[in-house]
Amino acid sequence: MTDRLIKVLLVDDDEDDYVMTRELLSEVGTGAFQLDWVFEYEEAIEAIERREHAVYLLDYRLGERSGLDILRSTSGKNLQSPMILLTGQGDEMVDIEAMKVGAADYLIKSQLTSDLLARSIRYAMERAKASQSLRESEERYQRLVELSPDAIIVHTEGKIVFVNGTAVQLLGATSSEELVGRPFTNLVPSESRVSGQNRINQSLRENIEVPFAEEKLVRMDGVEIQVEAGAVAFIYENQPAVQVVARDISARKLIEEKLIHDAFHDALTGLPNRALFKEHLKLAVERAKKKDKFLFAVLFLDLDRFKNVNDSLGHAVGDELLVGIARRLESHIRPVDRVARLGGDEFAILLDGIEDPSDATRVAGRLQLELQLPFNIRGHDVFTSVSVGIAMSSTGYSGPDDVLRDADTAMYRAKALGKARYEIFDLEMHSRAVALLKLETDLRLAVERQEFIIQYQPIMKLGANRIHGFEALVRWQHPERGLLSPLEFIPIAEETGLIIPIGRWVLWEACRQTRIWQEEFPGCEELTLSVNYSGKQFMQPDVIEQVKLILADTGFNPCLLQLEITESAVIENTKTVTEMILQLRALGIRLSMDDFGTGYSSLSYLHNFPIQTLKIDRSFISNKGEAGDNEIVRTIIMLARNLGLDVVAEGVETEEQLAYLQALDCEYGQGFLFDHPLDPNVVEAKLKEIHLDQTHCLVPSSPRLMELKN
Repeated sequence: MTDRLIKVLLVDDDEDDYVMTRELLSEVGTGAFQLDWVFEYEEAIEAIERREHAVYLLDYRLGERSGLDILRSTSGKNLQSPMILLTGQGDEMVDIEAMKVGAADYLIKSQLTSDLLARSIRYAMERAKASQSLRESEERYQRLVELSPDAIIVHTEGKIVFVNGTAVQLLGATSSEELVGRPFTNLVPSESRVSGQNRINQSLRENIEVPFAEEKLVRMDGVEIQVEAGAVAFIYENQPAVQVVARDISARKLIEEKLIHDAFHDALTGLPNRALFKEHLKLAVERAKKKDKFLFAVLFLDLDRFKNVNDSLGHAVGDELLVGIARRLESHIRPVDRVARLGGDEFAILLDGIEDPSDATRVAGRLQLELQLPFNIRGHDVFTSVSVGIAMSSTGYSGPDDVLRDADTAMYRAKALGKARYEIFDLEMHSRAVALLKLETDLRLAVERQEFIIQYQPIMKLGANRIHGFEALVRWQHPERGLLSPLEFIPIAEETGLIIPIGRWVLWEACRQTRIWQEEFPGCEELTLSVNYSGKQFMQPDVIEQVKLILADTGFNPCLLQLEITESAVIENTKTVTEMILQLRALGIRLSMDDFGTGYSSLSYLHNFPIQTLKIDRSFISNKGEAGDNEIVRTIIMLARNLGLDVVAEGVETEEQLAYLQALDCEYGQGFLFDHPLDPNVVEAKLKEIHLDQTHCLVPSSPRLMELKN
């Protein structure tokens, strides 16, 4: 395989030189070179511009012109083919000038040989090729630099010598000329110049890269911008230089700052959230540990009846109310204090560095008064109040969670005592809260372990002198505390929803047990059963199906079952409870209103709700003898009689009370005079005793059972 034919153009006005050159090239080998010849300057320029040859041999002398003139004329035209200058004798000045204007080589005719000429041509072509590749590489690099989305700044000896378009835009300049020549330190904030210069000096000294890091640069207008910048030492135009690459991260920093802000602030009100509040509180706790006289307080605020606002006016109004409350709270605390929304309708305030505990109570009282003023929202005057719990640092805390816990406990104590007030935490509250938590835990286990029992208290038919039925009363056989009354655990069962499984079991067990007595003892076939039913049970969508299943499973006659509900359950869930009562009545079940007289006691409810029995609360019976209570009892009995309702008097404990009720023609009664709530085996024994002795009489001073009567 032969080398490619090399086309050579000789520019020389002497034909002898042409012949000599041709012969020298022919000696190299046939077909290695193709020599063309022109002898005039203009013709040479035209041939060169056609770019048909791989190399040009230029005679130094061309009449009035010279080969140097051709080199000067074609300079800057990006010719890829090299030019070699030929001269009759050596001249150092000509040699230097030839190199300056772009000659690839300088040869003396008298010293030429075929090898020398061929080698010069090939070397010139290789150098031209390498030079072209370098130019192309530099051009590509230059384009990459100019098109780079990162700002590129080159500085030498502290002066900017190059910037790309992105840098011009980033730094707010109108052109690169505005930046070139300026000290690079002008782009660095004054507080960072020393550290920045140290990093650059290290890069130059050790020839290492300065890794990317977040920095700040100063724009031409003096505005500081966030960048991520790195640097590397290199040679620029034969001088040691540093290339700085910077990318604008202002948008990213804004996003990061927003994410951080959102992570520690409430989206609705813009207040700090629980996480940020705990950080502030943590600092306050640490200060209190280090300074004996340093005091702080946390106010835990919860809106009273906020749910009513959402339910009546909508959640949008509720949200605006929360925003309005946040603004009022902010405007009534000191700059050193902190207010936060913890979630829902709960807010917290850190009073940092107070002089006396009374400062906290004064702030709490002032905030309560301020928040009682109406909020005008979408044309509505919305009123609210807050219950406030206060935890003082003087209690001694090791962390923020304990402070919030105790303030929360005090707030719930304020709600329990009537709302719209404040309470200061004390250790007794904590003990009570711990006890309640344990009780709730034990209650959940009690449901699984079936630790409940039922006691039965007789309901007497007063006029007929006999037992009418029993009320089933649940008790908890606690493994550590013994037998617990409903007052100790039913409120927690209601709050946690455990009343649902407990109530379902009570109804099933009471129906099962009473059905056994009805079958076992003659004359007890019509024995009635009263069972308390909570408002939460009535709100269960499958309550009717549950009752049906229990009646079917136990075989209990629904006409002998009476479910007792409270006035509050009726009032709070009027529509739902009414629908359930009607469906229960359709099954034959009777409904009784328990503790009548202590709640709303509205005549309209008595008229509208399909109940059949009123139970007079024991407080009216125990206070018999006081004129007001006597009239209340008389009125309730007369009202019930006029409405066709039965009446049961609770809490009958003395013969005097019994005589009074009989005088008023009260039909039924229950209480300790007749008997305490009894275990099933005790009831069974008494029923057996009464069955054997129909004439059994009971001494008034002892619990007694009236004789059974068919």
